[in-house]
Amino acid sequence: MTTQSASASVPAQAGSAPRIDAQTRVSLYETMVLSRTYEEAILREYHADKGPGFDIGKGLVPGEMHLSAGQEPVAAGLCAHLTRDDAITATHRPHHLAIAHGVDLRRMTAEIFGRETGLGRGRGGHMHLFDPSTHFSCSGIIAEGYPPALGQAFAFRRRGTDRVAAAVTGEGAANQGAFHESLNLAALWSLPVVFVVEDNDWGISVPRTASTAVGSNALRAAAYGIPGERVEDNDVEGVYAAVGRAVARARAGEGPSLIEVHTLRLWGHFEGDAQGYRQDLADAPTHDPIPRYERRLRDAGLLDDAAVERIKASASERVEDAIRFAKESPLPDPAAATAYVFTDAPSAGGTR
Repeated sequence: MTTQSASASVPAQAGSAPRIDAQTRVSLYETMVLSRTYEEAILREYHADKGPGFDIGKGLVPGEMHLSAGQEPVAAGLCAHLTRDDAITATHRPHHLAIAHGVDLRRMTAEIFGRETGLGRGRGGHMHLFDPSTHFSCSGIIAEGYPPALGQAFAFRRRGTDRVAAAVTGEGAANQGAFHESLNLAALWSLPVVFVVEDNDWGISVPRTASTAVGSNALRAAAYGIPGERVEDNDVEGVYAAVGRAVARARAGEGPSLIEVHTLRLWGHFEGDAQGYRQDLADAPTHDPIPRYERRLRDAGLLDDAAVERIKASASERVEDAIRFAKESPLPDPAAATAYVFTDAPSAGGTR
């Protein structure tokens, strides 16, 4: 594990996290496997009927699709510290975070397939997943999740609770005004927010070296007087430790923290992205975090062949059940296209 701290008014304490117990380590692995199994299934279903060639508008799941293979350590390490009462706002690449936070797989998959049983009754699709029962939301707008996380954190504090909000975005979004405005206000009001940046090296096709003046966005925390920490190596245990410190501060009323994780985007920015701009593409699979962490747990005597097989079989069963549920669910009635959009059209056939 390698972390870098950026000292601020309250410095991050690199050695203050408790030792991770065996059960937690295996649980982190299970979360990552479930997330990857899900993305592989969505990848299969998404491309199944896009041919001949590739037509992004065709098939059971038309439109863009942003998958999170390679970024599982961020979700697993972060959400291990959150409860269903805590809030999380995610990006346009949200599935791993939704899964790790406990969003219902069936309803999430139905939403991705545009079905009436989905989280948003099939109206939102995969970039607009909203689950009030787990306080999960995401958006296709860059850095959009940061300001809503502040609102939730403000409400949590006003109600006298120890609940926290986690706001996740990509390294490209760290150059947006909403990012800096949110850090400033959270620090000013000492809100219980954990800001997380997923640095996968690429803002669509632009390398971070061509878009960002600093080597680590965690350094930017110092400008707002809050702790900043960068986790290298896409290390799930490093994420778990860093988030543990940040969540403990937030729950204790000590304000926000900023964590950047150097993670990995194994696949394209979106499905259909040829990735001709990536010089690191051939080498990317050698950095896959799941087999690396599996070897680590095997070496520690926490996993063997039988355990790995059980975990993968369980993940596959849950994912395939969700895919079946989505496919068997009804499509929304076209006559109800304005329902849930206009306040004076609550039912099918209503008028504006």
